[in-house]
Amino acid sequence: MPVRRRAHADGPRRAPRARAPVLWLLALEESDVGSLADRVAASRTAVSQPLAKLRLAGLVEARREGRHMYYRLTDGHLRRLVTEALSHADHRVTGEAPHD
Repeated sequence: MPVRRRAHADGPRRAPRARAPVLWLLALEESDVGSLADRVAASRTAVSQPLAKLRLAGLVEARREGRHMYYRLTDGHLRRLVTEALSHADHRVTGEAPHD
C-alpha cells in the first residue's frame, strides 16, 4: 500500500515540471513535438503527454502540416500570462527586484 501512495503522490508533482517548459517554449513560437522534445532534453512521450493535457484544457491548439502536428498557445492573452508568470518565477529564484 505505501508504494501506491508514493506513486500517486509523485504524479502531480512531476506533471507541472513537464508542462512549464513546454508552455514557455510555445509562448515563444509554434513548434512540433520533436523540436520541443529536443529543446527540453526529453523524450517525445514526455512532451506529448503534457501537450495532450494542455490541448484538453484548451490552452494549446494544433495544426497539421503533412505528417507533422504544430502546436501553439491559443491566444496572445495566454502567451502574455505565461510569459509574465515564468518571468515572475525567475525573478523570485534569482532575487531580481520585482518591477511593474
